[in-house]
Amino acid sequence: MDRNYAIDFIKFFAILAVVAIHTVPKDSIMGLFVLDNLSRFAVPFFFVTSGYLFGKKMKRAEKTFGYFKRYVFKILKLYVCWVIFYAIYDILLLVFSSHDLQREVMDYVKNFTLLNVLYYGKGTSGYQLWFLTALIWSITINYLFFKIKKIDILILVALVLNIIGLFGQSYSIIYEFPLNTRDALFIGLFYTTLGFFFALKLEQNVNHFSRKTSLTYISLFCILQVIEGFILEKLIGAKYGEYFISTIFLTCFLFSYILTNKHLGKDMFITKIGANALGIYAIHVFFIDLVDKTLLFLHLNSLSEHFAWKLVDTVIVFSLSYLAYGFLQHVKDRLDVGKSLRSS
Repeated sequence: MDRNYAIDFIKFFAILAVVAIHTVPKDSIMGLFVLDNLSRFAVPFFFVTSGYLFGKKMKRAEKTFGYFKRYVFKILKLYVCWVIFYAIYDILLLVFSSHDLQREVMDYVKNFTLLNVLYYGKGTSGYQLWFLTALIWSITINYLFFKIKKIDILILVALVLNIIGLFGQSYSIIYEFPLNTRDALFIGLFYTTLGFFFALKLEQNVNHFSRKTSLTYISLFCILQVIEGFILEKLIGAKYGEYFISTIFLTCFLFSYILTNKHLGKDMFITKIGANALGIYAIHVFFIDLVDKTLLFLHLNSLSEHFAWKLVDTVIVFSLSYLAYGFLQHVKDRLDVGKSLRSS
């Protein structure tokens, strides 16, 4: 399979957008509101990319179940490792700050329900880990529908579920859907299936769009996403939403553009960073909290109210996350080499 450098190139901007969403205040000034809404393509893009790459493998693999098992186990192992990491971090914070350690630890452990841990990816301060559980379930459903040759039906069902899910977020002012919709069923499934569908059905058709046409549509739906968010939140008073109807179209045209410009970003440093997006995603929340606590310790927490600091904060968190994940990968590689030498 030929490498698509454009995927990692856009991943860089997507993971930078995720870090910005989590570090920059959302409503302090209009510019930040616009930035926040523009950044909403990021997580859907990660789902689409995952579904697309998985779909490409399914088309070519002789033993599809074997690859499916390895893929899910890899993501599951990653999820378990980061849950343990954040759980240890949370417990350590309680140890050093709690006045009633036993009670607070017991309250903390109560968050680890089967539904939270196995489906919603909740329970620890690593709130971003919901993406990994949603991806596992979405990939599993895609595999099952692929085996029964019903992906065409799944993409339609997943689209309906995604639209329903918006009523648990940005469109809840019209009708408030009673369930938490930041999950596999209402968010992850559609975008993962969209990527899978691109791999199976649409990839050969995207060449009908010229680069200029694709960029025009991407720009249009970026603007519409901001307008949609502004109307919902600022004009009619809807609660804060993470995804919109326009996000669907923006993601479609962005991914179409990527598939027709596969060498975009080749040999660029930011493309190399983008290839490590999942690791940055997993660890960045730890550094956000660490930086905030450092400011508090130094009595500099008033800095967090300033726009300029939030931009610096984003760069610091992003850089630390990239360097830390690179270090962890280096340690892992050294350990793997050591195991290989011992076994030989």
